[in-house]
Amino acid sequence: MSRLTIITERALELASQAGSSLKQVVPSADKLLQTGAALGAVKTGAKVARGFVRRNPVVAIAAAAGVGLLAFAAYHKRRQEAAKAPIEGKSKRIEARKVNGAGKTAASKRAAARKPGRSAPSAPADH
Repeated sequence: MSRLTIITERALELASQAGSSLKQVVPSADKLLQTGAALGAVKTGAKVARGFVRRNPVVAIAAAAGVGLLAFAAYHKRRQEAAKAPIEGKSKRIEARKVNGAGKTAASKRAAARKPGRSAPSAPADH
């Protein structure tokens, strides 16, 4: 083998190693390009939004309030669904009933008022 052949073979080996290392680097380079493009889009969007808010402050405030109301409605709905959902497996939450100061519920008072022998309060007679 001549010296020229050895150098050529060595150059081919180095080129194949460089190619394989580039194949490993390309996915991360692709991610970097996507990140750079995303940052560019965010910068451009921020400039456009800033210009819009400067020209139309009332519309921007109304839009922000609308977004806030929608977010609150979604939060409230999620809370209600979580309250109705089972705690574990098939168990369900039982809500406590309101009790007045005497320790009786309003339903038990109504039932006691309907029993015979007890008179319901009547309206005073006009004379």
